[in-house]
Amino acid sequence: MEQNYNNKTVLVTGGTRGLGLGIAKHYLAAGADVVVCGRHQPDSIPNHNGKYASFFLADVRDAASSQRLINFCLDQTGRLDVLINNAGGSPEVAAEEASAKFVNAIISLNLIAPAVLSQQAYAAMKQSGDTCSIINIASVSAIRPSPGTAAYGAAKAGLVNYTRSVAQEWAPDIRVNVIIAGLAKTEASFEHYGGEEGIAKIESRMPMQRMASPEDIAKACFYLSGSDADYISGATLEVHGGGEPPSFLSLQKD
Repeated sequence: MEQNYNNKTVLVTGGTRGLGLGIAKHYLAAGADVVVCGRHQPDSIPNHNGKYASFFLADVRDAASSQRLINFCLDQTGRLDVLINNAGGSPEVAAEEASAKFVNAIISLNLIAPAVLSQQAYAAMKQSGDTCSIINIASVSAIRPSPGTAAYGAAKAGLVNYTRSVAQEWAPDIRVNVIIAGLAKTEASFEHYGGEEGIAKIESRMPMQRMASPEDIAKACFYLSGSDADYISGATLEVHGGGEPPSFLSLQKD
């Protein structure tokens, strides 16, 4: 069913690049008032057919900053209908070399920040009188070993459990779901995976023969936040094109 988001406000953290940019554009196309945030002023603001998102400078790891972000949404439109906790990530660091400061920073960004922002959004969403939606973007690292990014995997696994818990606490007013995003092709992917050649090599070994696009994740968010999913809460939606082939298959061939 086609969803109309006119007069709806959607907040996308990390919404100026990568998956977040794709998500923001998708909601703009549906008529939503979209707010995006980031720690730095972006070179460009997400837009669609002349309609622009609103940008707010915020560090979601800081509770005071994230509260100001919520207040900005309310000041802009008087409401908040959808929160998409997309900001996150981690560089690769061997577990034995990761400092306590590094581990704290990764867990703060990928688990504590979305938990705190969701709590702050809860108070704003309760005022709307409508059923609202929170969508947390997790990763395949949450459901399989994550060597090299152990703290990140642990944080995303925690986000999955957090989602299921608050979905029960905040029903029926607010639905909370989580997306397990697979390997995705964004502007950062080319550097991370070794350019076109590296990406092509990875994609050739994936079931769907390609990585996820930002649009793939955006469409999943769009479904979960819409009326077609009005009885879906506490769910984990895996958007990974069939998942990663198990390592034992390649071991058998060696």
